[in-house]
Formats: sequence, structure tokens, C-alpha cells
Amino acid sequence: MNRVTQLLGIQYPIVQGAMQEVATAELAAAVANGGGLGIIAAGGKTAEEVRAAIKKARTLTDKPFAVNLMLMDPNTPAIVKVIIDEKVPIVTTGAGTPKNYMADLKAANIKVLPVVPNVKIAKKMEALGCDAVIAEGMEGGGHIGTLTSQVLWPQIADAVSIPLIAAGGIGDGRGMVSAMVAGAEGVQCGTLFSIAQESPVGDQWRQAVVAATDSSTVVVGSTIRDASRMLMNHKAEALSALEAQPVSRETFNDAMSVGLRSAVHEDDATDGVIFSGAVAGLIKEAKPAAAVIQQLMTEAEAIINHQKIELS
Repeated sequence: MNRVTQLLGIQYPIVQGAMQEVATAELAAAVANGGGLGIIAAGGKTAEEVRAAIKKARTLTDKPFAVNLMLMDPNTPAIVKVIIDEKVPIVTTGAGTPKNYMADLKAANIKVLPVVPNVKIAKKMEALGCDAVIAEGMEGGGHIGTLTSQVLWPQIADAVSIPLIAAGGIGDGRGMVSAMVAGAEGVQCGTLFSIAQESPVGDQWRQAVVAATDSSTVVVGSTIRDASRMLMNHKAEALSALEAQPVSRETFNDAMSVGLRSAVHEDDATDGVIFSGAVAGLIKEAKPAAAVIQQLMTEAEAIINHQKIELS
């Protein structure tokens, strides 16, 4: 047990990424039942849709789970009220600062874990009263920052005293140990859980991730300050061309959102957006969420207990 497992009330220091359209009640519950922290993504949802997802998750697990707030979403104020009303114990946040909601969330004894891309923001989140930070390197899938994980994690670990959860580029036990050596006390994984058997994605999405190599992902949107990593396909090429026109962030994001919904709900692996981290090349099989967690822990513990490294 460490500070992350104690803080979150979970068995293992493993957090499921808050993947829009993918992080459903069913996936969050499966991760929770497996001993990790499952997350329901609220981005793009109405307050009542989030309430229904929370209630659904509670029929599937009695373990803690979280809701992710995409703070730029106009429904965020109403969703925060639902989270408080439903007594969700943990929120993670992205796409903005939780400053305007901190007083209400902390009054309701809700743990707040923002996703941060750099040291400056991590320190601001600690000063704001957040309980931990999730530091995500640019290797991750979906929206990303500019710093690599191996550069980002140790600098944030040195800069804040609250627990660090590492994200971006963790696809096996080696990645988990690397994060812990860098100063993290937990890890967040997205791509691994995106193809878990309880995920809503279809077989084409799963096959695309499993078939991926180390060079299968591409970053689009960098020139309009909205970089996102995804698998290369026809849609990714179209988004790159759209970005080059140039185009507004709103128009670009609308096109990307349409592509994401197509990939998740229609299993379109050609003209859909498949968000994926660069670790896709490490992933060779889709498993139940609990099996993903057990494999991460088994691999990490084997490395910690048995690997010997000689420097000279």
C-alpha cells in the first residue's frame, strides 16, 4: 500500500485513462473490480447521462470509481452538481483548471486529481489543494502536451509533495517500474484499457491497436495548439490535411469528435479516429480489465524482485 492506493481506496496503484466515448460505466466498473481505479468520462455528455452512468456503475461494482471532468465542456457546472449529489468519491480533470469547482468538491470530501502537462501547472494544482496530480507525457493517446514522460515525471516528482500518478507511454510492467523509479506512486493507462474486453470499442479498433507497431501513431493538431495522438489511418491523414488549410480549433475539434464517435460506435477503423498511445506496438492481445491489471502487477513485481542491473 502506498499514498495513491490509500488516497483512492484501491488495491493496486493503477488508474484507467479517462477516454472520451470509451471510458464507460461498464469499463470503469470492470477496472474497479480488478483492483484499480476505473473512470467514467463525462466529456461530451449531459448531466443526466453522467448520472445514469454513475448509477449503472454502482450496479456493477461496490468499489470506488471516479468521474473525469473535461473542464472546457459547457455542461461541467451541471455535471459537478451531479457528482456531488451522487457522492462520487474521486474526480479527475482535464482541459482547464478545476479552480472554480474546488470549494464545492472539497466541501463534499471529493478527491481531485488533475491531469497536468508540465511542472508549472502541477505546482499550481498543488497550491489549489488538489490531492494528487496525473502527469501525462506526449507518448500518450488522445490530447497531449509537449514533454516526454521520462523528462516530465521526475521533474514533477521533485516539484510537488502530493502523490504523482504517471501517464503516457505505459504499456507493460517495465513502463510501470520506470514510472515508479521516476518518482510516481501510481500509473494511469489508456491504450491498454481501451481494448479491454469490457470497453465499448469494436473488433476493428481492437485489431488496429494489436496490429500496431512502434511507428503506427501520428500526432495531429499541433499547429493549432490542440495536439492529439492517434493511429495512422485515412481519417488521421484527412485531419492533417484539414489542419494545414489552416482551420479554426473549433472546426478541427468538431471533425475529430465526429471521427471518434464513428470509430467507437460504428467500429470504423478507416474513417474513424482511434486515439492510441505510442505503446500500441507493445500490446499483442485484448484481455479483460482485471487481467490487464494483474499482468501489469505481475510484470512489475518480477522486475523489482529479480532484475539485476550492472553498470560496470
